[in-house]
Amino acid sequence: MKRIVIALGGNALAEQGKPATAEAQLEVVEKTSGYIADILEKGYHICLAHGNGPQVGRIVLQNENCDSEATPAMPFDVCGAMSQGYIGYHMAQGLGKVLKDRGSDIKVACVVTQSVVDKDDPWFKNPTKPVGPFYSEEEAKKIAETKGYTMKEDAGRGWRRVVASPNPVRIVEIDAIRALDEAGIVPICVGGGGIPVIVNDEGNLEGAAAVIDKDLGSELLAENLDSDALVILTAVPKVYINYNKPDQKALDHLTIEEAKKYMEEGHFASGSMLPKIEAALKFAESKPGRVAIITSLDKAVASAQAAEKKARGLKADAFTAAPADDEEKGKSLKTELVAYVSAVVKANKDIKNELVTAGAIYLQNLKDQASQDKKIIAKIITAGGKKVEKEEVEESASVATDFLK
Repeated sequence: MKRIVIALGGNALAEQGKPATAEAQLEVVEKTSGYIADILEKGYHICLAHGNGPQVGRIVLQNENCDSEATPAMPFDVCGAMSQGYIGYHMAQGLGKVLKDRGSDIKVACVVTQSVVDKDDPWFKNPTKPVGPFYSEEEAKKIAETKGYTMKEDAGRGWRRVVASPNPVRIVEIDAIRALDEAGIVPICVGGGGIPVIVNDEGNLEGAAAVIDKDLGSELLAENLDSDALVILTAVPKVYINYNKPDQKALDHLTIEEAKKYMEEGHFASGSMLPKIEAALKFAESKPGRVAIITSLDKAVASAQAAEKKARGLKADAFTAAPADDEEKGKSLKTELVAYVSAVVKANKDIKNELVTAGAIYLQNLKDQASQDKKIIAKIITAGGKKVEKEEVEESASVATDFLK
């Protein structure tokens, strides 16, 4: 796996509690760029997409507060274009600076991106996409009364304005983005999912008052670029069920079937985790071997490497979170790798390191499914045309299974 699309969430562009100034955002973006540079240095070919919820909301507020004959308020799609421009500018500056400081000659370029949506998309009638800052319930009610906005509670974090969020069907500038990508230039594009546009009766593009979910826009981008992985970065390191409840549970690995089941059970909030799960599912289903990752910024490098190991010979119709933390698993991945390597070597000394690593990571995800462990290990050991005696497979499987219990 070499080509990945990374979808940056709002936390990668602004820190909670810090002022919403250009200087503060650039400072955060430079920190984020360090992690992106780490991924580039591992040899990955990346394309960056980003959200714009808080930023476009503030731009809309600025326009409305200064609305006059001399400075008329700009429509929502124009505000989205403004947010793409200044966020992309900051990301290009931040990443460019970090790469230069590290002695890299990799170039970065921003593309203001339009995403075509269906003018009859049913989501126009059911606005759900949060934009702008968080408010208390009292503040939200007052804004709804005075401005006529639709305000909704956002996953226990406060109240926000919501607008229509139609699904993207085509990226207008995809050829330009692909050309940059193939030239080895890191494209920054599809900001906020892309500026939503419709095709009017004359066949021309026309802006729409909506926000495309950045995760779904990033997924479409990843498909169009034939990426190996879609990495969706968010504020939490893993996907959770029963989020913010006493029985909250982190999920290290999900099959498509499991994700659909949890979606049906209502585990994921529509304004936050649900679109990430939907995007991950869509990408994982789009082509065999594709992997989707949902994790936090600080886990991005480890997650990308773990996903690459998975893609080299293990079941690919799934997506994952960051590798397990020591606190959650009680044993470090390194320790489990040593034990697993020892077990595999007993069966076949010629097994490739990449395959061993992939097996260990996958085994860790199946830790509570002991009945499957031996089958998985046997499959890994015999992968690549290398066969061993049945007794050796059983022996190595037993050693690893006992250790991982």
